[in-house]
Amino acid sequence: MTMAYPIFDDEQNILYVVCYAIDQTEIMHLNEQYKILENQIKSYQAEVDYLRHQTSIIYRSKSIQQVVKTIHHISRSDATVLLLGESGVGKSTFARELHLNSTRRDGPFIEVNCTTIPANLFESEMFGYEPGSFTGANKQGKKGLIQEAHHGTLFLDEIGEIPLTMQVKMLKVLQEKKIKPIGGQKEIYVDFRLVSATNQNLEQMITEGKFRLDLYYRLNVLPLNIPALRERKEDIPILLDYALQRMNTKYNMFKKLHITTYEMLSSYHWPGNVRELENLIERLVLTSDGNIIYPDALPIAFSTTYQPLLYKTDDLILDEDLSLAAALKQTEKILLKKAKDISKSTYQMAKILGISQPSVVRKLKKYNDI
Repeated sequence: MTMAYPIFDDEQNILYVVCYAIDQTEIMHLNEQYKILENQIKSYQAEVDYLRHQTSIIYRSKSIQQVVKTIHHISRSDATVLLLGESGVGKSTFARELHLNSTRRDGPFIEVNCTTIPANLFESEMFGYEPGSFTGANKQGKKGLIQEAHHGTLFLDEIGEIPLTMQVKMLKVLQEKKIKPIGGQKEIYVDFRLVSATNQNLEQMITEGKFRLDLYYRLNVLPLNIPALRERKEDIPILLDYALQRMNTKYNMFKKLHITTYEMLSSYHWPGNVRELENLIERLVLTSDGNIIYPDALPIAFSTTYQPLLYKTDDLILDEDLSLAAALKQTEKILLKKAKDISKSTYQMAKILGISQPSVVRKLKKYNDI
């Protein structure tokens, strides 16, 4: 775009014309990137809205799809389920999904993190106690967490942290579905389904004498492994969108991710899994200036691990007969192949290359040997 302004003398004769030009290429490039990102976000929002009506779990990977399918299948029974996976993968979310799809959905869902209960209080918290059972006890007594799960689901997170002395009593409860509160004289029948979870290697703990083999067999009836987020990278974009929507709603904000921020978050390995992702998005929404979250708002770990599309000059074969047109064609093929190797779709390729998705499709057809 070129614009010109005339400069007149006192008699209104033109002395000069000042012209300046604005290159529209960058503006068009940014506009194409924006449209691509906007279409992807709309797609992710549609997926999120659909999944909200189908399940409480947000996903698009086949590995999680299989986990959800298994959960819906085994939820019809009352068999004990053991959820395995790294810290932060969302084991409690999967446990709740199992409960909501079971015949016990109208009953209570009691979640207990075994790491938060001191060893000397574990029995009184889990089994409850009668009035005056011990010094400092509630005068009215207390119902235990196991009894609170009557007609519902008891979810024991970090099951590997149960004190060894309590594991025998827990085994008896699982076998007989009966508990005896501290100070009580008779056993109480409790109808509950047990779902447990751990990020530890229980078999190794058994070898080390830290976990009972018989209890492990009782817990490991239906084991279900939840893959880490780095093993299902296709879930990251939809989880980013879901977390951003939640935090915007929670704090009444309208934050959006800059396209480079989005790329850096999508390519990150997320050692803390879904919990780390959600915590970071909440922090970014609260601490970033303006409505656009730029890359400089991210922790330094993201910039050090981010690898934009690069190619080596060694990839370009030069000789004296190579014309500029041929060199440009060769370079275009190299970049297309690099983008294709690290992308799962033509939309992702377009975003990496900074062109429209239809342009990517046309160029792939042009170079059908890529």
